[in-house]
Amino acid sequence: MKYQDDNHYIDRVLNGDVAAYAMLVAKHKNLVFSIALKIVANREDAEEVAQDCFLKVFQALKTFERKSKFSTWLYRIVYNAAISKTRKKRVEMVPMDNYVIDNYTEDEVSGGIDEIDPEMQKVMIERAMERLTDDDNLLITLFYKGENSIGDISNITGLSMSNVKVRLHRIRKKLHHELTGMMNKTMNQLN
Repeated sequence: MKYQDDNHYIDRVLNGDVAAYAMLVAKHKNLVFSIALKIVANREDAEEVAQDCFLKVFQALKTFERKSKFSTWLYRIVYNAAISKTRKKRVEMVPMDNYVIDNYTEDEVSGGIDEIDPEMQKVMIERAMERLTDDDNLLITLFYKGENSIGDISNITGLSMSNVKVRLHRIRKKLHHELTGMMNKTMNQLN
């Protein structure tokens, strides 16, 4: 389904057509859920955060000043709510040990990627993303799937724009390393 610009639906809701809000929910629900899930790491909690946020946004829609995109405003609310949910759960749960991610150097891109079919490439990318931390996965999801700018991600996460750029660069290096390893393994199996 092709959606209208967010402002179209916002104007309709503010003019009394509350049913138009369903279109905003439908348009953004997948990424809202993804953001919440990446942070709270629990499907039920992510659903609760998403529902609560859509209700909060509906109730506060008249206060939206349109200084940023609606999606940036919405994702910031979701991000904050999910972080708050995680902090509340930390009090209830025993803390887990931290783990360290090695900082890998960037390898040369091998030309063999064209020899792997697109479906296998998709599987490899999904597996590589599963190995990222939740924070890294969230940033990549916001940037590529959500098509948010560096500035939007900065507003959503509260990180500086420079920090977002550096982290995205490091995440790409990690993904590159993972994908290169998987690709080499796959190419060796094909030969």
